[in-house]
Amino acid sequence: MSVRVKNMKKNFKIEQIGIIHSPYKTKNECPIQGQARPEGKGQIELFPEYEKGLETIETFSHIILFYIFDQAEEIKLSRLTFLDDSPHGVFASRHPCRPNSIGISIVKLEKRNKNILEVSEIDVLDNTPLIDIKPYIPKFDFREKACNGWTGNKEFRPKPLGRE
Repeated sequence: MSVRVKNMKKNFKIEQIGIIHSPYKTKNECPIQGQARPEGKGQIELFPEYEKGLETIETFSHIILFYIFDQAEEIKLSRLTFLDDSPHGVFASRHPCRPNSIGISIVKLEKRNKNILEVSEIDVLDNTPLIDIKPYIPKFDFREKACNGWTGNKEFRPKPLGRE
């Protein structure tokens, strides 16, 4: 038996739980991926009412940040990316200009002090709204036979100027 749902849309409410602080004030300063600039240090400031949710987070070496691309510009479903001069669909990239403007980054957790997490390998603009944190768990998150898709043969390069 198959079930077909036609034009089913739901409204969701996402609450900001904190602020991401980084040395990157402009889009041009911000690296494409954090591992490209491991020296990039930042702080994750969780609002005090969510501090209890950080219990035992320091047992992980890396965490996944979910945030809002609050400075993203025009949404286009196909566009040039940082790594390629050919267009790709927004869902086949990590481009910031997306229908829901949600970003993810894996950062190295250096230290926790109450509701503040010290991190490195950050690739997020300063004062970005944080919406969730999850631990990076290699035994769950790593896929041995995963494919890198169109990025497989692309080398890291500086961001092309004027390209968001």
